[in-house]
Amino acid sequence: MERAAKAGVTVLGVTDHDTVAGCARAAAACAAARIEFVPGIEITAVVEERDVHVLGYFVDIHSAGLLSFLAEQRQRRVDRIRQISARLAEHGIVLDVEAILAPGLTDATRSVGRPWIARALIAGGYVADIGEAFDRWLSPGKPGFVARVAAEPEEVFERIHDAGGLAALAHPVQMKHDDRIPGYAAAGMDALEVYHTDHDATSTAHYLALATSLNLAVTGGSDFHSETEHGGGQPGKVSLPRAHYERLLALRATSRATASGSATSS
Repeated sequence: MERAAKAGVTVLGVTDHDTVAGCARAAAACAAARIEFVPGIEITAVVEERDVHVLGYFVDIHSAGLLSFLAEQRQRRVDRIRQISARLAEHGIVLDVEAILAPGLTDATRSVGRPWIARALIAGGYVADIGEAFDRWLSPGKPGFVARVAAEPEEVFERIHDAGGLAALAHPVQMKHDDRIPGYAAAGMDALEVYHTDHDATSTAHYLALATSLNLAVTGGSDFHSETEHGGGQPGKVSLPRAHYERLLALRATSRATASGSATSS
């Protein structure tokens, strides 16, 4: 958070995959760094055996329904890692899957994923870096790939809304299915991630126009994981223009007022 502040970040959201466990500490660190914090989540949905990442912003991190759903998601992740390990073993790559999973099994709030396998491949000398691990073994169509089992996007939107949050489609350029976006908007998706590290100027303009045409709000950010994962980078490398953030705040206030009215009406 100190690094984010030095980079000029004034509003920061943490959207870990399928867990909100880091949000409380992040909120405290943001307060110390004088950064406005937004609690969030990135939930992995699946359509036709391909991942669809859905961002949730302003979620209640103590929502019982959300926490139960995320626990199911994380268990599916554990099962998948075991399957990937077995698939790799068929190709002569023997990994200690229990050691790989140990941090996630010890702390049930941690969300395991393919990067954990990728790091084990590096440690074992099978690949040079994270990129090679995915390119050779862990991406769709590669020998170690195992399709994920998860909820569909429409259910994820509902889960995020039930937790008081706003739902946005993450990095749509990666999904490569713009034809699905109008249906997601009709199903209750609130926003589209327009500003992203993987979006060049042309993509950004395209998705901004698409969001406008569908009356979707706009989100954005660096999608920073670490210096060594997902291309490295720095917090604040990509940011969201303030006007779009103000719209998210207004949408959040409207949605909560509507929910409150529904709960008290007869």
